[in-house]
This record gives sequence, C-alpha cells and structure tokens, in this order.
Amino acid sequence: MSRWFVYILRCKNGSLYTGITNNLEARVTKHNAGRGAKYTRAFGPTKLVYSQAMKSPTAARKREAEIKSWSKAAKEKIIQLYFGYSPPRSS
Repeated sequence: MSRWFVYILRCKNGSLYTGITNNLEARVTKHNAGRGAKYTRAFGPTKLVYSQAMKSPTAARKREAEIKSWSKAAKEKIIQLYFGYSPPRSS
C-alpha cells in the first residue's frame, strides 16, 4: 500500500498552494524546479509548510478538497497549529 500526502506550500508571494502526491519530497522538488503546477510555476519558489499522510489517493483527494474550501486564515491556523509556522509579517 502506497502512502499519499496532502500538502500545503507557501509560494514566494505568500500565497498558499494545496496538492496531493505519493512522493512528497520529489513533488516539492518538482514545484521548485518550475515543473510542478501552473500556479507554483507562476508564484514559486515554494516552501513546504504542512503535510498529512493519508491511506489512499481517494482519502487524499477528499482532504485536499476540504482544505481548498477553507479560507486562507483557516489554512494559516492549521499550519501554525501543526508546525508552529507563522507567515512573515508585513511592515
């Protein structure tokens, strides 16, 4: 059984990108090399700020859809809660 991951990346412009993969390290590398999603090609490079292991691609897709339905503030809250990461403050 392969493991799937839901992940959130913070792009260079401060926006958040949510996706799924079965190889987290390779996928983040691909995003940062400009070969990932169209969105991250436009707003990269990225930093991994959240990931969650899932048991199946179906479970990962459902969780991805759930997270994508949240506001940015809600996503920031889960990032801070699970990883102790806060976005840089604007001056």
